[in-house]
Amino acid sequence: MATLSLPTARAKAPRLLRNRAAAKLLLLALLTAVLLPVLNRWGNGTWPHSLTVSLDKPLASASDWVIDNRDSHPLFLYFLGHLSNAVVVAVRAVYLTLLAAGWAGVTVFGALLAWRLAGLRLAAGTALAFLACGALGMWVPTMQTLALMVVAVLASVVVGALLGLAAGLSDRLDRALRPVLDTMQVLPAFAYLLPVVLVFGIGVPAAVLATVVYAAPPMARLTALGLRGADPEVLEAVESLGATRRQRLLTARLPLARQELLLGLNQTIMMALSMAVIAAVIGAGGLGDRVYQALASVDVGAALAAGIPLVLLAIVLDRLTGAAGDGTARPGTGGRPRLVAWALTLAGTVAAALAARLLGAADWPAGGTLDIAAPVNRAVDWMTDHLYSGVPVVGGTADWAGHFTTWVLDPVRAGLQGMPWWSVLLVVAALAWPIGTWRTALTAVLAMAAIGVLGVWEPSLDTLSQVLAAVAVTLVLGLATGIAAARSARVDRALRPVLDVFQTMPQFVYLIPVVALFGVGRAPAVAAAVVYALPAVVRITAQGLRQVDQAALESARSLGATGRQQLWQVQLPLARRALLLAVNQGVVLVLAVVIIGGLVGGGALGYDVAFGLAQGDLATGLVAGAAIVCLGLTLDRVTQPARRRAGKGA
Repeated sequence: MATLSLPTARAKAPRLLRNRAAAKLLLLALLTAVLLPVLNRWGNGTWPHSLTVSLDKPLASASDWVIDNRDSHPLFLYFLGHLSNAVVVAVRAVYLTLLAAGWAGVTVFGALLAWRLAGLRLAAGTALAFLACGALGMWVPTMQTLALMVVAVLASVVVGALLGLAAGLSDRLDRALRPVLDTMQVLPAFAYLLPVVLVFGIGVPAAVLATVVYAAPPMARLTALGLRGADPEVLEAVESLGATRRQRLLTARLPLARQELLLGLNQTIMMALSMAVIAAVIGAGGLGDRVYQALASVDVGAALAAGIPLVLLAIVLDRLTGAAGDGTARPGTGGRPRLVAWALTLAGTVAAALAARLLGAADWPAGGTLDIAAPVNRAVDWMTDHLYSGVPVVGGTADWAGHFTTWVLDPVRAGLQGMPWWSVLLVVAALAWPIGTWRTALTAVLAMAAIGVLGVWEPSLDTLSQVLAAVAVTLVLGLATGIAAARSARVDRALRPVLDVFQTMPQFVYLIPVVALFGVGRAPAVAAAVVYALPAVVRITAQGLRQVDQAALESARSLGATGRQQLWQVQLPLARRALLLAVNQGVVLVLAVVIIGGLVGGGALGYDVAFGLAQGDLATGLVAGAAIVCLGLTLDRVTQPARRRAGKGA
């Protein structure tokens, strides 16, 4: 009998096996069947206790060592102590400068700076934003937050730029720094507040250093990206002129990376502002402390009065850094040299500050404040009485939260916690391998297994259930809204200012309206996460659909395809990578806020982190934080396809 040739054998092979993803899943099923007897020996319920490792003793020993040596060890006396003092001096100097300038000087300086960068419209908006902070009775807390922000952002930019410079110029350092930056960005802020407080104590130094850890990675990543993306032809031209490595860096690489550097500054400012409230837990003061204290007592009016200045400050700083990054000539500069323009700006600031001081109005006038807390709380009470429950037909917000918890969150949590532990790992592998490589799948499985080894399997699955529910709602709303924005210019224009405001709001501020509408519990935490992640999903979806090859759309139209057919058969398939990126970003952003939602009844890992911080329990806080990092790494790997090198398979 004649044997089949290789091409004929391939043609005879089942079509299923010729599909790369299906072949991976089949191989995974065979591997599971082989290992199943071994896995069954460890049990088919929750994570086996014999496979857990307790970190309580080593972490408790580390905590005791720090406490015992904080006042005597040279590391604390001659390095960390000086660092703490330097932070206190810097923040105090900036704060006293702002107070000396007074409300008039600060407002005029902000308006003149905005005028130089972007024109009269942004200048007027900046002035109104500062005046609104004073009118809400929050001028002094706003200056406290601004002083903390100035020092934290400067330190974050310096640290991030140095790390980015090292990663941008060295492949080895780039590979070494990448997992460190990943961990810094995924680790929830509450988790590393505890070791910072342990070392520096409650106060401004701990708040500033925690903010630097949180806000420096975007600057580092974007600096490295800008340096690596410099035009090779320009660099070759500079090198051909005999420029040294230092000259090439200063005259070519850094100028070419200007856009990325300014974008890194913008992202650093936004992340530092989002930390302003969280850092209030460890004594940062300012607006964050007002929001935190108000939320702790469920005083929605007071929280909103402090949250509005935070949002206004975020919008102003976002617009200023965005305008600086455009690189175009601004109206109002008049072609004057930069030094003269800066001199005029400082002169106007000093003149306004002196005029206000001479008139006895350096401090914000007590009669110029507006109390919004009382009417807001009355509105919240009205909503509690009329909207929480008993609304005809649709039901109240508390009813919605209860139904969502009963019909969605509870079943998902019960389903995850009821699965055999090894089947959860199998599902992770089945999701990660088909869209990535065996390395990404192995990373996801090991990260999920590490959660069990740490002994927090059950609360991690509880957090995972909240994340999955929030991501599902976010994707349904975000993809639908993004499609509408991509297909209608009118919808896009209407959504743009709303998305701008939502994206600049600090994470904690989202909890204020959610608590007002839904009370406390897991459903409100999910709602806050949905609102926080929605703008990014909408923007990425709309941008991906707009960038679809127009020739493909024209070809579909010429064949008589309807608008719906063009969307489903052309735009969505061609925008697949952008849609997967939207899913990935939705997962990461949802996870960040679901953890913060532990403060309003979300429970699970978020509660463990907050409890560890409140009680000074290093083991509970850090173990929960490490579990969140592992969960974030797992979710990242199962939602983002790996980039394969040309000529290499999975």
